[in-house]
Amino acid sequence: MKMNVLNKEKILILTGNYGDGHNQVAQALHDAIQIRYPSLQPVIFDFMECVHPYSKQFSRFIYLHGVKKFPQLYGYIYQKTRRANKLSNAMKAILSTGVGRMLKLIEQVQPTVVVSTFPLAAAVISKLKSYGLIDIPTVTSITDHTDHSCWIYPFTDQYVVGSNLVRDSLINLGVEDTRITETGIPIRQQFSHSFNRERIFRKYGLDPQMPTLLIMGGGCGMIGEGNATIQGINSLKDPLQLIIVCGHNEKLRMELKEKLKDSKHRIHLTGYITYIHELMAISDLMITKPGGVTTFEAIAMELPMLLYKPIPGQEQDNAKFLVRSGVAVQAESSQDFIEFLSNLMRDKKLLQQMRENTRQFHPKESAFASVEVIMNTKEAKNNWVDVKYMFG
Repeated sequence: MKMNVLNKEKILILTGNYGDGHNQVAQALHDAIQIRYPSLQPVIFDFMECVHPYSKQFSRFIYLHGVKKFPQLYGYIYQKTRRANKLSNAMKAILSTGVGRMLKLIEQVQPTVVVSTFPLAAAVISKLKSYGLIDIPTVTSITDHTDHSCWIYPFTDQYVVGSNLVRDSLINLGVEDTRITETGIPIRQQFSHSFNRERIFRKYGLDPQMPTLLIMGGGCGMIGEGNATIQGINSLKDPLQLIIVCGHNEKLRMELKEKLKDSKHRIHLTGYITYIHELMAISDLMITKPGGVTTFEAIAMELPMLLYKPIPGQEQDNAKFLVRSGVAVQAESSQDFIEFLSNLMRDKKLLQQMRENTRQFHPKESAFASVEVIMNTKEAKNNWVDVKYMFG
């Protein structure tokens, strides 16, 4: 992102394009700062692009395809490194490289506070502080409904987390409770609006009388078992209106376009879109990967969820949290998946109860609540500097 040459106090927000969640939280914070504090200038930078420009694409490819092709291995490593130990510390040391480039970015931007929505960014910022190279207030926004040692660093001043469950988990991992604030996962402002459902149905040429199912696989378009999942849905007896979002996975979109051309269901097929909030507003149920940000956006839209085959690691943790909260149902097998889907689309009372369960959260204010934590962290640091100056 290019900076405007403005004489404004800057808030540096660091993200990473390993899935869309980190970027969405960064954008949510950016927008909330602009609305609540127009005298400040939030600037977003992709950590990997700035600090590891030559290895960014390769490392992202390895991560995404590793998770997809070897989920059990990923889950094993995730669990083994959940708490601080020799393995997790070794991985942190390997991954928290790029101190020089990060310092150069800090000197260029000259922010008064740094916010990380990506764990590797938090790692390098903490390392800079440990070396005494910077003394800037730092905040980390955790983008899942879970805890992990990859987010936790000794020189992070404040953590904003999605729930009390995550807050308690961080305390169990050794983080002082005064350094953690439960705000909800920050979501973008479009998910906080009210919507005219009839207008949206007309806008996209959809039928307001048909049960509407939204199917999402994240920004990379990994939908359960891909074609097999969609074919299972296609076998349902009662016709549905299917909105299928394939994200950046153009190959999947083209395959589904061919295979579903004779479907008895009404099909609305898209690639990557920026109007998912509108599609959530008109849907009765969403099938999705349990990413922290997407599911919190769905909670804001009071949209019940069916979760299928979460990837071992943070997705499994997210799924447990959502099911326990009563806002989602998880299918363990392809047979369960079709049975649960069929029952949910018929059981209006259960769907209504799931919608009501979303109201225990307050996601519409989560971004603004997080911004207040960021500003309080900045002010607390400034006040401490003033006290040190006064008393030598």
